[in-house]
Order: sequence, then C-alpha cells, then structure tokens
Amino acid sequence: QVVLGGRKCAGADLQGIDLSRADLRRANLFRANLRRANLRWADLRWADLSGANLYNVDLSGAILFRANLRRASLSGADVTGADLFKADLREAKYNANTKWPVLPQPEGFDPQAAGAVLVDG
Repeated sequence: QVVLGGRKCAGADLQGIDLSRADLRRANLFRANLRRANLRWADLRWADLSGANLYNVDLSGAILFRANLRRASLSGADVTGADLFKADLREAKYNANTKWPVLPQPEGFDPQAAGAVLVDG
C-alpha cells in the first residue's frame, strides 16, 4: 500500500499512476498532474488537490472528506461512490462525462450547488 500522507507532491507529474487504496491523507498535490491516474478507494482526507489536473481520473470510492479540489479539472473523472462530504469544489471544472456520486436523493449530487463549473470538453 502506498502512503504519501502529509508529503509535498505539489506540481508533481503523476500521470497514469496507480494509487488505488493509497493513504494520501493531508497530501499536498497542489497543481499536480494526475491525468488518467487510478485513485480508486484512495484516502484523500484533507488533501490539497487545488488546481490539480484530474482529467479522466478514477476517484470511485475515494474518501475526499474536507479535500481541497478548488480549481481542479475533473473533466471525465469518475467520482461515483466517493465521499465528498465538506470537500471544497469551488471553481472546479467538470464536463458532461464526469460521473458524480449518486446520493439517496432522487436528483443525486449537484456539482454546481457545490461550486463546481460545467465546461465543454
């Protein structure tokens, strides 16, 4: 199991890396390139992913409690089953291919109510 919690990986190129089930609590991934990475079931509590490239990332089942995703690119990301409780999604960009968690409410998760911005492509 990968443990990077608390480490500074700001700006790191982690494109395509497999970090499934990794312990990334409090990791500094500010502006990191995680394009097409596997973060399935990763623990990202309190992680700083602000400005990160999360294009086509698998975040299904990830714990994003209080994670900073401000201004991150979530286009094409799979966030189904993820815990987004108190995650900061202000100005995060997503597109029609982004898969959000399905909550018990009939309408499901509302990314725009959370501050995210729908973009083309």
